[in-house]
Amino acid sequence: MLFQTTMIFKEFDKKGRTFWMSKQNNFTDDVWDYLKTFEKTAGDFFETVTDTFVGKADTLRDGTEFEPVSLPRDLAAHKNVQTEWWYYTGYGETVSGKRFGFELVFFKRRTDLDKFSLVPLRLFGNPIYFAHFAVTDYDNKEFRYAHRKSANGWFDSPASASENHFHLRLGDWSLRESQGAHVLRATIGDDEVFEATLKPTKKPILNGIAKDGVSFKDEGQASRYFSYTRMEMEGDIVWNDETEHFHGSAWMDREFGTWTPTENQKGWDWFSIQLSNGAELMCYQIRNGTGGISTFSSGNYVEKDGNFTPLGHADFTIEPTGFWKSSRTQATYPSGWRLTVPKFDMDLEVTPVLQDQELDTRGTTMIIYWEGACDVKGKIKKEDILGRAYVELVGYDRSHEQPNLAYFLMGNSFEFPSKSFFS
Repeated sequence: MLFQTTMIFKEFDKKGRTFWMSKQNNFTDDVWDYLKTFEKTAGDFFETVTDTFVGKADTLRDGTEFEPVSLPRDLAAHKNVQTEWWYYTGYGETVSGKRFGFELVFFKRRTDLDKFSLVPLRLFGNPIYFAHFAVTDYDNKEFRYAHRKSANGWFDSPASASENHFHLRLGDWSLRESQGAHVLRATIGDDEVFEATLKPTKKPILNGIAKDGVSFKDEGQASRYFSYTRMEMEGDIVWNDETEHFHGSAWMDREFGTWTPTENQKGWDWFSIQLSNGAELMCYQIRNGTGGISTFSSGNYVEKDGNFTPLGHADFTIEPTGFWKSSRTQATYPSGWRLTVPKFDMDLEVTPVLQDQELDTRGTTMIIYWEGACDVKGKIKKEDILGRAYVELVGYDRSHEQPNLAYFLMGNSFEFPSKSFFS
């Protein structure tokens, strides 16, 4: 009897638990279905509002995504591409012997396909213009940068990118072409002004394995990409309450297109190197979600006479020789590299001029990245070689995967005027 009673109790208990678990699961499913319905309804609402006020979104794919680069046309802006940038880095030395590196980049982003959660970004501007400027002071061991954006709103600095001629501006920063030279202007605060004229000394290099400027980042996903790998530079810099004339050498990358980020494009390590023998090396490793190296990583080796050889992912190796952790963002970056290209018997050591060359641009382009001036030494065919490089490291901080709309609109109160959404 006791045995039977116990068995009946256990059976009742078992059924009771099963009953309540079923009820709980049904409730959870109902809530989840409600949230999905609400999300779709809210999403449709925001899309309708955005369509009404600013127009319908474009796919930004018109069948030209894999067409070869055409110059000089592709130096100017394009109407129907999602992302494009004009990217300058270089090294200068003033008449008094002060040395510096610089980065100046302009971005133009069509926002048709972008959303903050349920809110289409084109509601706030389309396109939106961005620019970053940084200076590495070799002698004082200082790194300074500024960044800005504009959607040409009421409180924004005026911004434009000509589709007919190479001419961009964002406030008092600008890039333009004049008689074959590139003319640059940027500032940091009220006390640092950079103005330079860059003249290409080699023909532009069309990146990509086919040497046509089509650069695949994953299967079916490509940008158009070309470079001026060596440019004579001359200009004036105002810093430390002094105006000084300088000479130097620069590099320009131009990239544009509409491509879809994939699991195989979670970050990259990009190198541009000018060597003392008159040659240049560009290479980059694309990293996937687990830190593995994509087979779409590539590069170019440019000889002194301008002839160039595309490099596939198996043609070079990049090995970190150290690491640096940012005290501000807690991101850890490689810091120092050994770079080898066996087919050219090349073995290089790349060392940052400063470990801390990190840019927090969450208030504009919504990412934190490292980009900085580096020194180079090593051997090519057993002959000693020197050089200078710029290295860009993207994806070591992941804050861009959870962007903050308020931060994007208002910026950091210590960096952006509180009166402006886009300044």
